[in-house]
Amino acid sequence: MGHVDVAGVGFELPDGRVLLDDVTFRVGDGAKVALVGANGSGKTTLTRIVAGDLKPHSGSISRSGGLGVMRQFVGSVRDASTVRDLLLGVAPEAIQQAAAKLDKAEQKMMEADDEKTQLRYAQAVADWGEVGGYDAEVLWDVCTTAALGVPFDRCRWREVKTLSGGEQKRLVLEALLRGPDEVLMLDEPDNYLDVPGKRWLEEQLRSSDKTVLYISHDRELLANTATRIVTVELGAAGNTAWTHGGGFATYHEARRHRFERFEELRKRWDEEHAKLRAQMLMYKQKAAYNSDMASRYRAAQTRLRKFEEAGPPQALPREQKVSMRLTGGRTGKRAVVCTALELTGLMKPFDLEVWYGERVAVLGSNGSGKSHFLRLLANGGSDPDVEHQPVGDVQIPSVAHTGNAKLGARVRPGWFAQTHEHPELVGRTLLEILHRGDDHRDGMGRELASRKLDRYELAHAAEQTFDSLSGGQQARFQILLLELSGATLLLLDEPTDNLDVESAEALEEGLDSFDGTVLAVTHDRWFARGFDRYLVFGADGSVYEPDEPVWDEGRVQRAR
Repeated sequence: MGHVDVAGVGFELPDGRVLLDDVTFRVGDGAKVALVGANGSGKTTLTRIVAGDLKPHSGSISRSGGLGVMRQFVGSVRDASTVRDLLLGVAPEAIQQAAAKLDKAEQKMMEADDEKTQLRYAQAVADWGEVGGYDAEVLWDVCTTAALGVPFDRCRWREVKTLSGGEQKRLVLEALLRGPDEVLMLDEPDNYLDVPGKRWLEEQLRSSDKTVLYISHDRELLANTATRIVTVELGAAGNTAWTHGGGFATYHEARRHRFERFEELRKRWDEEHAKLRAQMLMYKQKAAYNSDMASRYRAAQTRLRKFEEAGPPQALPREQKVSMRLTGGRTGKRAVVCTALELTGLMKPFDLEVWYGERVAVLGSNGSGKSHFLRLLANGGSDPDVEHQPVGDVQIPSVAHTGNAKLGARVRPGWFAQTHEHPELVGRTLLEILHRGDDHRDGMGRELASRKLDRYELAHAAEQTFDSLSGGQQARFQILLLELSGATLLLLDEPTDNLDVESAEALEEGLDSFDGTVLAVTHDRWFARGFDRYLVFGADGSVYEPDEPVWDEGRVQRAR
């Protein structure tokens, strides 16, 4: 068993702004503690401090037991790393070091076969076994079989980018939950998971003896797993933390009472401050013509000074207000028409008609082809006209298919990428992106751009580059670009994955007022309830429409 103690942690951003101020909380032995708060409030930064990736500018971190970390990027890996690399990344440090030494020795053996190289290789193999490398490979075999359906030897050199986001997440979760580390820190572990995967995660967290600190915005996951909730609260002088000692069922009521108490304490402080100041001024006037009142005037001054030096009670934490104004525009009656459409190697042929103004939720297990389907439509379909070119500068990968997918008249697709993969935005600040515009979006002045960013609670990040934002901030900025682009067909791939609860609710309100058509891939059970139709990618390779959401479709059966 292990624990984590965070004591008085403070952290400043490179521009001098205080991000975290006096953050204190404890994750006790075997506890399942959820870390929640607004996007960009510093949750991921806080987990990086706990993991040792960043050093706090004040305060301290102490913990016991080995620490296993799932970082936020898991699920969006698109580099040349392999399944073995991914599993090594969450293995204990001794195994990582032994693997690096073994890889280097094997490389040397391919270049030279002398005795010295052989001895170095033999020593690397011995070290690998001594630190538990072979035991780790046995564990990884169990993990890949459970997560991917194939043994480790068959997939160890497979590139991670060929796995879906959910498969990447499930694989790392299997390794951490089955691994030796007694303390786990998981940054949005439910992102990319389908609903069966989320239910599996909930069961694993409930039954595990490990101590777990995790970031999540999935309210059902929070309700089913969290024993305590730590909230990173927005403050003018730096964000602080408040710990709710109960589960999610009592969280909102406790938070409301907390805010009411803050308001009452501040009201009392203001009343007392006004009383002391009035008393001081009264004695000042009397002392002007009666010297006997001078001592009382000085005493009143002292009381007021000490009261003001002690300061007011803690300020009421600032609540973020996100306002999304998705507009769209009128299109042809039939927005999307698919005829005998088959996604090559994924799903069987299916027909589909989506009418202007409809909201269609695309459901199914990970790896079934839902994101491929959205990307095909985002590219304008099978044979796009000029008017069907996607908005923005993003290059969307083509999708192999047979049959036909066609967009209707005046339908301009706007794509929200699940992985937030936008190379055209990397290295550019938010103000720069809005100022320059693109082929489908006019540029704008600094003042107007700042107002747009402020509606999305991004004004403070205006000078940050897109790639330096948190996952939730990137998601909000993507939605802002869609708002400005003139898209009439929104293709949203897991849009709520990184959004905090307030932002997700703002997105729902924005979609309600959107004059156009929406297709969204989602595993968010709460978000899906607001849709008109449900398109399910089944485990048998069929695509069908039920009357209600279907969440229990298994993995598609295909050769892997």
